[in-house]
Amino acid sequence: MIEYEGTVYRPPSEARSLIIQVTLGCRHGKCTFCGSYLEKPFRIRNLEEIRADLEDAARHLGPVIRVFLADGDALCIPQKRLVEILESVNELLPSVERIGIYANAHDILGKSLDELQHLRSLKLGIIYLGVETGDEELLVKIKKGATYQQMVQAARRVKESGISLSVTVLLGIGGIEGSRNHAKDTARILTDMDPDYVGALSVMLVPGTDLHRDYMQGRFKLPDPFGLIEELRTMIAESSFSNCVFRSNHASNYLPVKATLPEGKQAILAAIDRVLAVRDSRALRPEFLRAL
Repeated sequence: MIEYEGTVYRPPSEARSLIIQVTLGCRHGKCTFCGSYLEKPFRIRNLEEIRADLEDAARHLGPVIRVFLADGDALCIPQKRLVEILESVNELLPSVERIGIYANAHDILGKSLDELQHLRSLKLGIIYLGVETGDEELLVKIKKGATYQQMVQAARRVKESGISLSVTVLLGIGGIEGSRNHAKDTARILTDMDPDYVGALSVMLVPGTDLHRDYMQGRFKLPDPFGLIEELRTMIAESSFSNCVFRSNHASNYLPVKATLPEGKQAILAAIDRVLAVRDSRALRPEFLRAL
């Protein structure tokens, strides 16, 4: 069977997908909070390696419905090679209905609308974009490598291409002092992007990252669990969507929620308010169950 190199990360919604590593590590690799790929120098795997994994899956698995292309920044692969990879997926796993991939804003903006539409024709059905925050100063501080406007431009290009867009935001990344601005500005960027899906994750302090060093040296103070939930409430309350599935069901979160917005907004806000009114830690995910 397929042997993966290092730890493999995928979105919660890809839990039942076949994961194929088309890159190793993350090309950007500068985000201050991220320790996911510290042990992996970035490289694009050659097509022969990728096809070998696909052939192995075809031999040993039943019909594969979804494929997720890992690791980070996989959309940075040059268009010609990426097309070859998607064609190989379709050739060797003809039952596949949707292919997903991680991207950053520069990956997306490096593809023309025509190129994205070509990828969609080859069953690239969803792009996962890490936004983290709409606070422009904080985007620079955490070294995301993209501005507010670039994030929005990238989101709109994906949506125009017909590919579904899922964005992630990061509860707590502004620390205690920046919590309010982070939450309000993130609601604003989500409104401007109008994605199909939003996943709210919570900051996990990973040894070896810049953020962990700032925490250990007293330069970063993480909001308590209820402070993170207050951020979640603000992001939901102050954002506006056409039709969006908003989740905070990642293993890092203290309070898993799921709602379709806008119709489910009032019900989910009421549920969050009940938790905030009581502030009973027994209603939250225990610390030992939280994970990246």
